[in-house]
Amino acid sequence: MRNDEYYMHLAIEEAKKAEKIGEVPIGAVIVYNDQVIARAHNLRERDQRSIAHAELLAIDEACRKLGTWRLEQATLYVTLEPCAMCAGAIVLSRIKRVVFGASDPKGGCAGTLMNLLQESRFNHQSEVVSGVLAEQCGDLLSQFFRRLRQQKKEKK
Repeated sequence: MRNDEYYMHLAIEEAKKAEKIGEVPIGAVIVYNDQVIARAHNLRERDQRSIAHAELLAIDEACRKLGTWRLEQATLYVTLEPCAMCAGAIVLSRIKRVVFGASDPKGGCAGTLMNLLQESRFNHQSEVVSGVLAEQCGDLLSQFFRRLRQQKKEKK
């Protein structure tokens, strides 16, 4: 059986795909019965769609692949802590476990700003594992935004 770090490395590979096309490097992988059933990375800028987050794209692919919206035995691996929108989709799709890398101090809704994934008033809660390969995941984001700021300075 593969471990959380193995699958997070796959999510990091997805994040790098996003980075190569100028997207914020966030990647997601969904695992069901020890099989990767969905992979995705951010496409918000390319598609100009506010909902084209890695988590939502992966959830949509997993639902299509399994033929159900209930992902009760699935684990979602994502390089950055889910935002409110993605946390809502995770709860509504009933994902069993969420494993994330870097915390998001500005928008994290899996424990940083709030924890929508374990809110007892919802009809579903997900197990949350945080900080898996956090340094690698965080470095991808930090380097991306550093380059972006540098490019903006050079254009001035």
